[in-house]
Amino acid sequence: MSEITPIVQKAIEQIRVSFPDCPLEISPDGSGGAFVTLRNLPLGPPWAQADTWISFQITFQYPYADVYPHFVRHDLSRLDRQPLGLGFGQAQFRNQPAVQISRKSNKLNPATDTAVLKLLKVMQWLRSQ
Repeated sequence: MSEITPIVQKAIEQIRVSFPDCPLEISPDGSGGAFVTLRNLPLGPPWAQADTWISFQITFQYPYADVYPHFVRHDLSRLDRQPLGLGFGQAQFRNQPAVQISRKSNKLNPATDTAVLKLLKVMQWLRSQ
């Protein structure tokens, strides 16, 4: 990960430690940041799928830039067959079909709004829909 800045490397390590049972894939973005994909994240109700992958980019501006948006499996669907709802949209992430989750941090605090905390908040929000 030598092409990735030390602060982004630290953020990736925090994610790795926080999700030890989920395979983590990292790809340098060519600007000091990284594309991150976590696999096999448990979902459960209200989702029809038992798990998902989640992908996002941590840019070289981190921690002064929000880690946003996040992307999950393209076939995400609800058990009750209702639409996904607000905050979701069909998209692509790195040429892969995906559902985009829009959960922007309105008052970013670089000291406390870490990539792993944002990921945990996004997953909590996803599971609460």
